[in-house]
Amino acid sequence: MRRTRNVKIVATLGPASSDYETIRALFEAGADVFRLNMSHGTHAEQKARHDIIRQVEADTGRPIAILADLQGPKLRVGVFANGSEELAEGARFRFDLDKAEGDATRVCLPHKEIFDALEPGTTLLVNDGKIRLVVDACGADFADCTVTTGGTISNRKGVNVPDVVLPLAALSDKDKADLEFACELGVDWLALSFVQRPEDVEEARGLAKGRAAILSKIEKPAAVKAYPAILAASDGIMVARGDLGVELPVHSVPPIQKRLVRGARAAAKPVIVATQMLESMIESPMPTRAEVSDVATAIYEGADAVMLSAESAAGQYPVEAVATMDSVAKSVEADPTYREVIEASRRVERKTIADGIVAAAREIAEATDIHAICCFSQSGMTASLVARERPNVPIIALTPIEATARRLCLTWGVHCALTHEVIDRFKMAVVSAARVAREGGFATEHDQIVVTAGVPFNVKGTTNILRVAPCDERLIFRTDPE
Repeated sequence: MRRTRNVKIVATLGPASSDYETIRALFEAGADVFRLNMSHGTHAEQKARHDIIRQVEADTGRPIAILADLQGPKLRVGVFANGSEELAEGARFRFDLDKAEGDATRVCLPHKEIFDALEPGTTLLVNDGKIRLVVDACGADFADCTVTTGGTISNRKGVNVPDVVLPLAALSDKDKADLEFACELGVDWLALSFVQRPEDVEEARGLAKGRAAILSKIEKPAAVKAYPAILAASDGIMVARGDLGVELPVHSVPPIQKRLVRGARAAAKPVIVATQMLESMIESPMPTRAEVSDVATAIYEGADAVMLSAESAAGQYPVEAVATMDSVAKSVEADPTYREVIEASRRVERKTIADGIVAAAREIAEATDIHAICCFSQSGMTASLVARERPNVPIIALTPIEATARRLCLTWGVHCALTHEVIDRFKMAVVSAARVAREGGFATEHDQIVVTAGVPFNVKGTTNILRVAPCDERLIFRTDPE
């Protein structure tokens, strides 16, 4: 079953989507990547979902990517004697390390690292920013604050500290255990929460040991500031707009989203736009017009993927939510304005032979009657470079490595096909590409394709050859005699 759109869809699995029938239906409706949210569910439940995804993959004959999303450290207040308290604007309130139950004047904040980073004037946000406080005085074990936006504060509500870089690692002990479990399971991508600096990414990479690609979630102001370095250290990016919208003014999130998407595209690394994309479909079979526009905007911006969270994990209409995203994507990509926007935003510094090869492949495809760009890739880098060009023809990535094929399911416009490593001559690579293009319905024997590869074969980073080839194997052999 060939996808007829370029942008990819990430669907989160959960209580509403844990059986074979639903996961298969989500895939057939358009999901390319399945997300396992490690914040919820046991390891046994996640393994069961993983096994079902791999069964769907085997039954459909198409690679599917699995993304394990690590929870990250959760900063929460302690508990209150009454369960909750009302904080009025202008009131004084203290956070401290005293484990005694809280009241209307204080509560425990069991995170010494926060107190180590605070200084007068720092903002503290509670319950997704619904309550705002400003630090007046602080020490190693306390922070006296003034409430600037009041509300109800209750047991174990989350705390955000947007103004400072916290001396906290992105990986908690739970995250390290979840990371090892996910890698042993065989997931393709690890999404890293609470990233503040490139060192956070390097720590996760060291623990993953090459078993999964690392995708950094940009959800903190510190990550936005350090984005170039974090992007360089990462294999992919997620624009996690939920926490961004808490820790930064909501009106600043759209321009940040644009910058993050463009930066990731320039680096030839996949970028997901996430959070509340079709939020109303948790309970409604129809999205709002604003939500549809939000999804469309991310696609017009050139995002590699758009993501569903609770909509597919816990909502009443998970399959309909995926189908809606699929329909929006097809509608946008059929719009002539989409091509104009995508091409106008193509800003690439070409520094390598591979950069030149893929640029030439796109230009040839746009100038002539080419039906697909076929690229042989060990690591997936060549396919990613072709995708960065956003060509107007399908991209077929041929690789002998199953993990590469799965990871590329997150990359814009890439259709993956597994080949055999026995290909050691360019002519046979061209023949293989032509067969895949015909069998996949991308071309007929009367059509032409562009083929890129690296010689010698099966060596990473050697993309150095391009050929326009017929899909008729007889013509390939006739023009390429031994």
